Amino acid sequence: MILSMLFALLIVLAPVTAQELAPDAMVRQVTEDVLTVVRQDKDIQSGNTRKAIDLVENKVLPYFNFQRMTALAVGRDWNKATPEQKKILTEEFRTLLVRTYSNALTSYKNQTVVYKPSKIPEGETNVVVRTEVVQPGSKPIQLDYTLEKQGNGWKVYDVVVAGVSLVTNYRDTFKQEVNNSGIDGLITLLGNRNKQLAAGKK
Repeated sequence: MILSMLFALLIVLAPVTAQELAPDAMVRQVTEDVLTVVRQDKDIQSGNTRKAIDLVENKVLPYFNFQRMTALAVGRDWNKATPEQKKILTEEFRTLLVRTYSNALTSYKNQTVVYKPSKIPEGETNVVVRTEVVQPGSKPIQLDYTLEKQGNGWKVYDVVVAGVSLVTNYRDTFKQEVNNSGIDGLITLLGNRNKQLAAGKK
């Protein structure tokens, strides 16, 4: 389930040249484009994490709203952080998500995506796009993407998997760490986790 969640989030966040597309159309176009690339890239499928990370950093990062994602994950404690702490938290959380998504991408196993009909009111700036990830031999997994419009493009700031928010799923752990060790303790926690992932420890 976690693999499908992360894979599906990754494929929907890759860039698209026509940023003026409606969010549901963007999800469909980007998903199909990235699936094609992944299916053809044997290095990534064989576990080349460095190549997967490069793909994410070069093609995905501009389409994340990392600060909003981090604020949602930290919850009310976000307001306790100084501007510098918020900057570092955002950088560490971004690194965590990128490494996690990259690891998931190297485990791609012929997942496909089904797109649910969307009715998006004209002028809406905050929308949910609904899809399902279909895996051979497993039940489909419902994924709801939450996007917001910024300028002339859309950015994803959360994904809900079978009713569970990816971003807020971190909240209890983050809250406990802040209660125990403050904002700096949370920064240390994220930094240590990123070092573990960089060293190949899961």
